[in-house]
Amino acid sequence: MTTEKRQKELKSLIEKLGLPANSPVDWGLLDLALTHSSADRKQNYEQLEFVGDAVVRLAASEVLLETYPNAPVGEFTAIRSVLVSDRSLAALGDNYGLDRYLKVAGGAVTDRNGRQSRLADAFEAVLGALYLSTHSMDLVRSWLDSVLLSHAKKVRQDPAFYNYKDALQEWSQGQYKIRPEYRVYETENNHNPTERFTAEVWLRDRYLGTGIGQSKKAAEQAAAKVAYLSVNSQVKTPTSGVVMGNG
Repeated sequence: MTTEKRQKELKSLIEKLGLPANSPVDWGLLDLALTHSSADRKQNYEQLEFVGDAVVRLAASEVLLETYPNAPVGEFTAIRSVLVSDRSLAALGDNYGLDRYLKVAGGAVTDRNGRQSRLADAFEAVLGALYLSTHSMDLVRSWLDSVLLSHAKKVRQDPAFYNYKDALQEWSQGQYKIRPEYRVYETENNHNPTERFTAEVWLRDRYLGTGIGQSKKAAEQAAAKVAYLSVNSQVKTPTSGVVMGNG
């Protein structure tokens, strides 16, 4: 049972999403969607996140199919993987100020490294709560469609659909029948969480570029971007360099 104060807070979030304050929202579910496990080990957003993961994938799939009916399925898959990634969902959670509404406790309050996953998970949980409120997509697609479409248009304009590792591997196997090699190092004496790892990408003994990121995966993706853009004439870049990556 949500308190009157909490329900007022949640209504302000609903309005931020572009929904009317009197929308048929299950406020108890929405409150649960914004409760981290650090605040309550038993009653938290984990199950709603599970539902929300399916909801956002379905919404993204429908938006892509309706907007680009003649696009190949492979393109749908590549774009959707970006739209539903933790990085994208965390950015949306940040844009809607979920931090303000999210209940956290203990070390999670100051855990900067875990912020992205918390925001992404909470955003999915909110979608799950909205879906289960009516058991339909009515409270989701009315505002989420335009957000997904805007992001999808940007992804389609990117030469690698934001997935430079796959694009670089496709190029290297097509040209040389080998895969790129990533050498990842933990950045020493650096307390900036966005620069925790440095990755170099090599093709046999040929150095292609360096990337920096807050995770090994992000650093590799950043390095792959340098390499991919350097070997493709679509974008003019130096033959090697450093790119920052998030993820």
